[in-house]
Amino acid sequence: MPTLTRHDVTITASSPPEAAELLSPEATAFVAELHRRFGARRDQLLAARHERRKALASGATLDFHEDTREIRDAAWSITPNPMVLADRRVEITGPAEPKTIIDALNSGASGFMACMAEAMTPTWDNLMTAQSALRAATRGELAYTAIDGRRWELAPERATLHVRPRGWHADEPAFLVDGAPVAGALLDAGLFLFHSARELVVRGAGPFLYLSKLESYAEAALWREVFVAVEDELGFGRGTIRATVLIETLPAAFEMDEIAFELRDHLTGLSAGRREYLFSTIKFLAEQPEFVQLDPARETTTGPFMRAYADLLVTTSHRRGAHAIAGMGAFVPDRGGPGVPAAAFERECAGRGSEAQLGYDGTWVAHPDLVPVVRAAFDAVLDGRPNQLDRDHHSPTITARDLLDLPPATCGVSAEDVRVNAAVALGYLATWLAGPVVIGNLMEDAVRAEAARTRLWQWVRHGVRTTDGVTVDRELMRSVCRKEAARLAAREDGPPRQRLEQAQKLFEQVTFSAELADFLTTPGLALVRRRMTHPTRHEGGA
Repeated sequence: MPTLTRHDVTITASSPPEAAELLSPEATAFVAELHRRFGARRDQLLAARHERRKALASGATLDFHEDTREIRDAAWSITPNPMVLADRRVEITGPAEPKTIIDALNSGASGFMACMAEAMTPTWDNLMTAQSALRAATRGELAYTAIDGRRWELAPERATLHVRPRGWHADEPAFLVDGAPVAGALLDAGLFLFHSARELVVRGAGPFLYLSKLESYAEAALWREVFVAVEDELGFGRGTIRATVLIETLPAAFEMDEIAFELRDHLTGLSAGRREYLFSTIKFLAEQPEFVQLDPARETTTGPFMRAYADLLVTTSHRRGAHAIAGMGAFVPDRGGPGVPAAAFERECAGRGSEAQLGYDGTWVAHPDLVPVVRAAFDAVLDGRPNQLDRDHHSPTITARDLLDLPPATCGVSAEDVRVNAAVALGYLATWLAGPVVIGNLMEDAVRAEAARTRLWQWVRHGVRTTDGVTVDRELMRSVCRKEAARLAAREDGPPRQRLEQAQKLFEQVTFSAELADFLTTPGLALVRRRMTHPTRHEGGA
């Protein structure tokens, strides 16, 4: 039964007590109006995504748009960034849950990107808890008390808050407007801006967002229209809401200038989602046999096509007066473990120093212990400057061929390659309720699982043969999946049997589908919601 219905807005999930103020009549009406004004256009843009995917599957190619050449060639800049964003050399990211928010804001980082997308499972309870925590954090009131009585509070000096709503592709089925689910992006951004924007404006600290999963400048233009409408409704001046755009899809790489132009009054920077971009490259080219990568070890974030992407992002950002922010590394120190070797920190420092040398103004980390390490790496290159906007870049002209210069396959797929990719995808699915998964000091977020299942779909689709002559087909994948599931079930910390069975079904669904699914987390979240709505007695144990 619906828990709340008012003015053609229906909330179909039970909400935690802290959500009462979040879901006030004024707030729900605010989100509903965003849906009514922009929901149809969002649906059109998602349909355009599908059409582009169909065209690429039929052999079409990606290139820079000829009809927007004037934007790329013209001299223009974004509205200058506020002073609070001058120094962004180390930004920390994590799920928008109370203790993580406190730890991150107190970490000494320049900024904290609170993620409501991949870093947390966006169930209704989690979303409302996140919104309540963000509202309290913007007012300096957030605190967290553990079961054992330990208490965490916000420090007087805190990192600048950025919030990452879900991408345009995600629906929120628990919030219906006129009977239709609202876009997750509009709910996440709408509630945050309604409840926290005024406080942040007064403090001169925002509001700042991160925009993810954009595939075109038309999608950036829709965000601009949303920002303008919110600014008008809340009585803010134009450009009050500022955003960093993650360039993490292959089509967006061909439209960086156009994306920046559409958001020029609201843009703060472009961010390189490197691992997401690698996954996107595999996904968008998966149907074309010439792009089947038979050597997964060469699909790295340092190949020629990735260097072209990085050079283009830094050059485009700085040419337009925007920051260039590098993506997150996966390394996570384990405070409760035996200790991380000094060499691991040295590698992390060296890698981030290379990012600074490439011209990035800052980068992401996933753990507070990495903040001083990475800051030192950037300090050595920036030499007292807050950023590198004044750096004179002489990067070569990046062509479409450069962006599509995937490494040639030097060897085939091994049986171990198949097993490892299946293990990554299945293991992530089976533990998804726990949010970000850390295995062996690496953050196993959704993107690595996405890349793994996309490779497997591609290999099955094209009937790739392993180096020992076995065809990667449904029969092989079912066998590998059963073995990996048995291995996970045998672990002492393995997932509950019910969840593992669901993960197996979802794994086969996305690996054997006739059309490559856009995102693993979309059907995954549907399973999570069904399980929470109809729990079984098996879910709590093995």
